[in-house]
Amino acid sequence: MPYSLDFSVVIERLPELLLACLATIGLAIAGMSLATVIGLLGVVARRSRLPALRAVVIGFVEVIRNTPFLVQIFFIFFALPQFGIRLNPTVTAIVALGLNGGAYAIEIIRGGVDAIPKGQVEAGLALGLHRAQILRHIILKPALRAVYPSLTSQFVMLTLTTSVCTSIAAYELTSVAQKIEADTFRSFEVYFSITVLYLIISSLMMGVFAVISRMFFSYPVK
Repeated sequence: MPYSLDFSVVIERLPELLLACLATIGLAIAGMSLATVIGLLGVVARRSRLPALRAVVIGFVEVIRNTPFLVQIFFIFFALPQFGIRLNPTVTAIVALGLNGGAYAIEIIRGGVDAIPKGQVEAGLALGLHRAQILRHIILKPALRAVYPSLTSQFVMLTLTTSVCTSIAAYELTSVAQKIEADTFRSFEVYFSITVLYLIISSLMMGVFAVISRMFFSYPVK
């Protein structure tokens, strides 16, 4: 018999899916916040005069960028408890997303920082600015303005990566969809619907990032 579409099961469970969307957005925002902190601190550490500190950051970036996210989240959730470090699924998801996004953020921001002409830094020193002021006003802000599109694209990818967190039973959109599909056996309807929901979430994220760009990184209007 031909398959008969029935989206009523999705409509009935729509409140669950919408709550799961909020949980997904919450995970994404928490992961992005941690990734941003790691990215900024990592860039500062990469520019440190301490070779050991630079080596630690380089090693961290290489390990994260060259291993699957699924392995990383499994390591945090299943391996760390062997050493007494036990995290619940939500915290594990946030930490894993933050570490993964942070490694990419370090390289993206570093590219922007390295593009800043040395003459601008020397000019800041000549004006008597402290190194912290130079880092904030002359290096970081122009660098972040330059790399903002790449950084936000990476963060949108991080938002979609939250779906992998279902592998450790973290509460998010894909895990709820799997439960609904198991209850109703309506695979097409359920997964088609969450595909649309992920598209909406990504579009909302890009809209928010565009607003942030206009507020903080747009050039002054003459």
